[in-house]
Parts: sequence; structure tokens; C-alpha cells
Amino acid sequence: MFWRRMRKLGNSSRHRIPSGGPEREALRQKGQFWTPAWVAEAMVAYVLRDGSKELFDPAVGEGAFFRAAKRFGCVHLSGTEVDPRVLEQARTNGLTDVDLARVEIADFVLHPPRRLFRAIAANPPYIRHHRLATSIKAQLRALARSLVGTELDGRAGLHVYFLLRALQLLERGGRLAFIVPADTCEGVFASALWTWITSRYRLEAVVTFTGNASPFPSVDTNPVILFIRNAPPAKQLYWARCLEAETTTLTTWVLSDFEGVFEPSLYVMKRDLAEALKTGLSRPPVEHVENELRLGDFATVLRGIVTGANDFFFLTRARARELHLPDEFLFPAIGRVRDAETDQITEADLDALDAKGRPTLLLCLDGRPIHQFPASVRNYIKHGEELGLPKRPVIVQRRPWYKMERRDVPPILFAYLGRRNCRFIRNRAGVVPLTCLLCVYPKRDDAKSQDVLWRILNHPRTIANLARVGKSYGSGAIKVEPRSLAQLPLPADLVEEAGLHRIPELQQIELIYS
Repeated sequence: MFWRRMRKLGNSSRHRIPSGGPEREALRQKGQFWTPAWVAEAMVAYVLRDGSKELFDPAVGEGAFFRAAKRFGCVHLSGTEVDPRVLEQARTNGLTDVDLARVEIADFVLHPPRRLFRAIAANPPYIRHHRLATSIKAQLRALARSLVGTELDGRAGLHVYFLLRALQLLERGGRLAFIVPADTCEGVFASALWTWITSRYRLEAVVTFTGNASPFPSVDTNPVILFIRNAPPAKQLYWARCLEAETTTLTTWVLSDFEGVFEPSLYVMKRDLAEALKTGLSRPPVEHVENELRLGDFATVLRGIVTGANDFFFLTRARARELHLPDEFLFPAIGRVRDAETDQITEADLDALDAKGRPTLLLCLDGRPIHQFPASVRNYIKHGEELGLPKRPVIVQRRPWYKMERRDVPPILFAYLGRRNCRFIRNRAGVVPLTCLLCVYPKRDDAKSQDVLWRILNHPRTIANLARVGKSYGSGAIKVEPRSLAQLPLPADLVEEAGLHRIPELQQIELIYS
């Protein structure tokens, strides 16, 4: 009956997110991005598959999972929600006061229910770490310590803690379905998180989406569905890539106990858990090569400079002249990726940026007392104090507040966040980058070897490997953090052809030319 009922369901409508403006920003602040019906139905099909008659949703929102559960005949609906106003939208969407009677207005993570649940489905709020208050972060770290045994990296968003809390409240034998951003599986915290989860729970399946099948086509995120059971861990899992949106294929596959074949709209394979964890659950499988060459074997990677106040420290040449700031405190700099339009940046490019009125100079003051600076610098420092800069979040940690962190000029820059133009940029202008770019410092300091490495890094096969180490977002965007970029695999044949050889006994890389 359950199976036949789902076969009759037609295509469902999608709730689209506004493309911009204050309405979208309000959604971002609350992390509210509604789940389309075709996805909610598949997730609910999984958690109710054992015949459970109660569904718990820790982030009810406008009620997509409740509506799906009612179509399956589920009569007991419960959950939590922090925004009572959004429940009015749930009523507009067809839920009744009876349906919502057991929804508590409460913070699920910090003030959870005091009982366990057999069926949990959720699209937790997507609130990234920088939008969380310091006091909230401290409580979340404490939660991670109590469950995982260690604090998660501070870049873990609120959705990660929703997942941890939900697993804690899952009955033995119960099922959980969460749709989360891919950074849940790709962030620097992912190894500790998934080692803990998969050692205690059975990760049964993971569903990923192609760009044209994304449940959230107007949102800059790459979603992943996790199907987890509170059962002894297994050594394999099902991994699927959804190729079409707005179909019942995903639900039909779930109800087939993940055994059906549904190409071309859904690609499914079995994966070894160990390989999937090493590669990343959101990524397709790759063959791991022992002693694979990585960028970290050839170079050191650091983030760009954080100023804490670009409008004060990052200046145009005209503004620097107007302030009479001495050249000794001004360094050529680049502040955004689109200011480097190609895979090289030269002094001519800086001149062109200056002609457009773009900042190209970074004010790099050292830590000397104010009275030891020239008068023009003293006056500018006082202006910054009048603006309240010493109290800004990043700057307040500096002693003194105007002291700028330093970077040696990196021979190679990396545009670490992009959709179709991730690239390594040869720095022929001697600039230091702000946080829009990463600094790549080759271990050999001669220009010829740096050019060789730069060409290897920009090879299409190397660029393709960025997906193996970066965090994926919507529309094909990839973000690669410094530690992750150091793990970027380099094609062995390209390295060999270029004359790069590892010398194990010295634990360094030497460039050898014939």
C-alpha cells in the first residue's frame, strides 16, 4: 500500500528562493531555505519505511516534511521551531492547528526535547559560523565535546550541530534523513565529525545533485541528503547522484531499499565507506594513489592578509598622496579576484587598476609607538581611532591596533573561490594579496622553477583536482582553504615531464633540469 501510494504521486512544485534583496538576506540571517516537495517526500519515505507513525522535524519551517508525512498516512507530527511567524506560512500551505499542535517554539540544539524519536527528517537552518554569536559558538563547542569528544573546527555551521543533536535523540533502530550543505562532508571538521558518526551509526546512503537538479537552484549551496540509521555501522553505503529535479524517482529508489536502477534520472552505486570518507561523502569516488604528489610537497600555502578594515588600510594611489603617507609604509596589493583578470598580474595591470580608481596600496604599519611615526601617519592613525576601528572584531585583537600582519610577496596567487575561473596567478607585479587570494610559496626560489610549477598548477587536470580538496557550493563554485590547497593532487606524469623529483631522504622537492 505504501509503495503503490507513492507511485501515484505526481511531480511537485518547488519553493524558489528570492534571487536577491532584503527578502533573501532575511532568509540568510535565519538560514531558512525551504525544501521542495519531491525531496521532502523521499526523505520522509526513508524515515517512515519501518512503519513509524510519528515524524519529528527539529526545524519545522513551512512544513514540507509534515505535509509529506501526512501523504504517507503519518498521524503523529511533532517538532521544534524558533520562528513562530513561519508557522503561519505552514498553515497557508495546508497544515492545520491539529498538525502543528505538537510543535514547540524552542531552540532544538541548545534546548532539545527530553525524549528519543524513531523517525527524524529535517532541513536544518543553514547559518554559517560567522553569523553566530560568540556565546552561541561556545555552547556549540561544548555540545561537540560532550558527544564527539573534541571540539569541532570553528567554521562548522549551525546545521552541523543540528545533525549531532538529532543523532543523539535517535532511537535505537530509528532512521534519520537530513538535507545539508556539502560543507558538512568537506569542511576541515569533517574528518572528526564523520569518524564519530560512522563508528556509532549506519550511514546507509548519500544523495548528491547535479547543478540542474539542485533542490535549491537560486541558493549558493550544494546540497547533500544523508540517510542514517541507529544501527551497527556497515562497511559500505549507497551513493547516488540525482540528475533530474521534480520527479518521483528519488522516492521510488528509497522505497526500493536502495536496490533499484533508475538511470538516466538517478545514478546509483555502492561505495566502500573507508574510500568515501577519505574522498569526501559529497564527492564522486576517486582512486587513491599511494604516495600521491601534492602541492604541499612543492610549496607552502598561506591565506592572504586580513586587514579588518579595507576602507582604511587599502588605499588608492591618489588617496595615499592626499594623506601624504610615506612610501615606506605602502605595499603594492590586490584586494579582489576580478582585479586579476588573467593568470598573471603585472605592474601594467596595477597601473590600469589605478586609472580605474581601484585601491592598489596596502598601508603596512609596524608596531612602533605612535609618536615614532611621521606626522602624516600619526594623523591618519588618530582618524582611524575616531572611526572606532580599534573596537572592530579583527582589529581589537592586535597590539597595537594599527599594526598590519605581514606576508612575503608570494610568487603565485590562487583564486580560491570561484565558479568557472579558479586559477593560479603568476605574481609578476610583486603584490601582496588580501583574503580574496591565497599565497603560494614554492620551495625553490628561482623564477624558472616557479614558472614550471605555475604551469603545472594551471593545467586542466590539476584544476579538475580542486574538486577533491575544496568545499563545493551552488552553480559549481569551489572554495579551497589553505590547508586543503596544500593537499591538491598533482598529475604524476606532468610532474615527471617537468623534471620535478622527490628526494625522500631529504624530505624536500628538488627541481632537476637536464
